[in-house]
Amino acid sequence: QVQLIESGGGLVQAGGSLRLSCAASGRTISSYAMGWFRQAPGKEREFVAAIRWSVEYYADSLKGRFTISRDNAKNTVYLQMNSLKPEDTAVYYCAVQKAGVLGNSPGAYDYWGQGTEVTVSS
Repeated sequence: QVQLIESGGGLVQAGGSLRLSCAASGRTISSYAMGWFRQAPGKEREFVAAIRWSVEYYADSLKGRFTISRDNAKNTVYLQMNSLKPEDTAVYYCAVQKAGVLGNSPGAYDYWGQGTEVTVSS
């Protein structure tokens, strides 16, 4: 079992930045793929970014604004979000995929955090 706790969400003005963190416990996640997803009200959960070792994978629409990184020593993955827009408003979730395959489908991930809410005001 892997437990994931997200933090760092909040209210920010458009154009601002936030850094989300996802701390894992229960197992060392260094060999796993880690992903970030988001879900806006009334919408399906969508892929944001994923990382395995040093290989990063992004949703095309978010490349250049969002950066995923990880600190294996801290068992933590991060999502740096810059130039935020109102349409980035959502609950952001991190997830673990034990198979270690970088993927954009929520169904491919094995464990999920509870989410952290991000609100971007115009």
